[in-house]
Amino acid sequence: MTKRADTRPALRRAWLTAALALAPALAWAAGGGGGGSGGGNGPPGAADPDYAAAVKAIKAGDFAGAIPRLTAYVGRVPNDAYGENWLAYAYRKSGQLDAAFEHYDKALKIDPNHLGAHEYVGEAYLMVGNLAKAEEHLKALDKLCFFPCEEYTDLKKEVAAYKTRNGATAAR
Repeated sequence: MTKRADTRPALRRAWLTAALALAPALAWAAGGGGGGSGGGNGPPGAADPDYAAAVKAIKAGDFAGAIPRLTAYVGRVPNDAYGENWLAYAYRKSGQLDAAFEHYDKALKIDPNHLGAHEYVGEAYLMVGNLAKAEEHLKALDKLCFFPCEEYTDLKKEVAAYKTRNGATAAR
């Protein structure tokens, strides 16, 4: 009987190489976007004038100016998780947390895998002192991101900073 060479290490390397090459596309397909800037690449409404103007306003820090345009947009396009996420983001940055939670919930009902919505609703929960809910969304991101993604890393940093500021311990 002849010995066969163990090809598992080579196969693992091949799978890892392929996974690394596909990771950005997989993250977007899983509902990515909406990371550090409040939105994402390639959302459905990018060509809509209200949507485009609202995103531009958000990037300029004009959150209050973005809200009416995004409200009009999501009224016309009710199943766009990106639009709902942007609207929630604008409300959160304007200090209107009840409205922010409402629209993050809508975004996650439309797309339960939306990475940006998970990150930002987690940050909103930290704003109201609900560490347990923020950690729920951190766990969701950990499951959704094949490799650590920007949304997971950002929320993890925010949770750690919250714990440091408040002397909190991790939820078990």
